[in-house]
Formats: sequence, C-alpha cells, structure tokens
Amino acid sequence: MPIADDVHDFVAREVSTHVPDAIVSDTKGRVGYEIPFTQVFYRYTPPRASEEIRADLQELEGEVRRLLEEILV
Repeated sequence: MPIADDVHDFVAREVSTHVPDAIVSDTKGRVGYEIPFTQVFYRYTPPRASEEIRADLQELEGEVRRLLEEILV
C-alpha cells in the first residue's frame, strides 16, 4: 500500500516521536525502511563461567561412559 502522506510529514508525525534524530534520505530514491532488529531488540547475556561449562562437560562425559558400559557389557 503506498504512503498517502508526504514522506517528511509522515516521519515527523509517526517516527520522530519515537526516534527524534531520524532522517529521510532523499538521495537513494527508494521507498522503504530498515529495522535494525539486533540493535533494537538484542539483550546482552554474559557467557557462563568456564568452570561451570567444564563441570557440565565432565558430567556429560560420565553419562556417556555409563551408557557405553551398558551397551558394551
């Protein structure tokens, strides 16, 4: 659906209220928009401690050994 309003009016009314420094680039000659999802929605989650990862791996290793012993015996 084409935009019925002037692009500058639309941006001033709908976009600038949320992103005050938004601009309209007239040099590209295209209609559309870009939403940087990573920049807008990404929430940093720090990595787990290496000791915690090592403990999980050792636990899984023990489980694999136990299962192999069940199969081979």
